[in-house]
Amino acid sequence: MSDDLLQVELVAADRLVWSGEAKMVIARTTEGDVGVLPNHAPMLSLMVDGVVDVQTPEGETWVAAVDAGFLSVANNRISILSEHAEMSHEIDLEKARAELERARSAGEYDSEAEAEDAVRRAEARIRAAEKAS
Repeated sequence: MSDDLLQVELVAADRLVWSGEAKMVIARTTEGDVGVLPNHAPMLSLMVDGVVDVQTPEGETWVAAVDAGFLSVANNRISILSEHAEMSHEIDLEKARAELERARSAGEYDSEAEAEDAVRRAEARIRAAEKAS
């Protein structure tokens, strides 16, 4: 791997979601959106539910919806670790919209915090699917 590329691994609890080389990665952390280019300083950040963009050397952009997790950057390697992660092309947009409506309706979750988490996850899935289309 050359010094002008990043080696990226997007990992969910149950599987490797995406792995490959990238020119840039954009992810949402607790401090806001962060863009990582080759030779970025080492960092470890907490991610929030959101969208991750991976821009490949071929000019493609891979988009994924992720739950909260960790983003680690060191030596041109990026590890994105999340409980759940899903590539945009795997997301059924209509099903995600239905899940958002269910999450917004009262009574399905034990607590308001669970309902808010479900809304954030559904919104991230919808953003990822719409961004990729």
